[in-house]
Amino acid sequence: MSTKLQWGVIGTGNIARAFARGLAESQTGELVAVGSRSNASALAFVEDFPAACHGSYEALLADPRVQIVYISTPHPAHVQWAIRAAEAGKHILCEKPLAMNLAEARSIVDAARRHGVFLMEAFMYRCHPQIARLVELIHNRAIGDVRLIRATFSFACPFDPQSRLLNAALGGGGILDVGCYCASMARLVAGAACGKPFENPLAVKGVGHIGTTGVDEYAVASLQFPNDVLAQIASGVQLNLDNNVHIIGTEGSILLPSPWVTNNARAGFSKILIFKNHIPEEIVIETDRGIYALEADHIAEQIAQGRTQSPLVSWDDTLGNMQVLDHWRMEIDGSPY
Repeated sequence: MSTKLQWGVIGTGNIARAFARGLAESQTGELVAVGSRSNASALAFVEDFPAACHGSYEALLADPRVQIVYISTPHPAHVQWAIRAAEAGKHILCEKPLAMNLAEARSIVDAARRHGVFLMEAFMYRCHPQIARLVELIHNRAIGDVRLIRATFSFACPFDPQSRLLNAALGGGGILDVGCYCASMARLVAGAACGKPFENPLAVKGVGHIGTTGVDEYAVASLQFPNDVLAQIASGVQLNLDNNVHIIGTEGSILLPSPWVTNNARAGFSKILIFKNHIPEEIVIETDRGIYALEADHIAEQIAQGRTQSPLVSWDDTLGNMQVLDHWRMEIDGSPY
């Protein structure tokens, strides 16, 4: 019998395929089952990633081989299937954002707590060693006191009103899809600047462009943190941006050219650039596994140690990030979420 953590995947989209590829190179996990709303979709998935095939999510959750589920459905379905997974006694890795709003996220966390299962929001970038190095640099005051954080994550997708990214009913829009990364990073750095795992902002001010499909096509926000730290974040699904993180301190700055390591799904390297007196110092971080393999291995380690949450993306961290997204979206169109 295998000693590896036995994974089931709920959903068969592109991100599920990326995770399955990463899981195959992990040291601790293996894919044993895939569940889809249609048997045809599940069958197509297991042609590339051999596993048991289930034509419904319910069937996957009933599979006794599955110890942990990776939920990769569109955002609005996260709350239902994360809670159902917890009720079935399965550990959970759920794609970001954990839910559509703070109330839903709290209900998922409560379910995980009640049933004693592991739960983590899938901010895979947090599992990459470049983030641990970044936090170390901030702790050691490599650029003095942090004063300003700039984080962007935005791209221009093909205009398809029915696509997940542009359909409001599917949780479309840049803030939920990629703005969550920027908010997460800003809160991480603001926390590191004062010796905490994360920090929540004192104020969130946002503006954005709502497109014809009713979702935020691109948006920006300003965040005010304790200790005189400010952040400017931007996201979008209809606008290409630089997609980096720039942290400015009293004695220099730090640039992460590839903060979300989306171009490093496989093993390779990433860079951190430190600027003092306009002279760059380059720090190279190498990995022997891709980002999703690192994520899977981190989770297996936490479960093996009996933990129900990760120190890299704790439940309180997830809830704080969800609250920022709620405020940002409310700033743009005034709708309660």
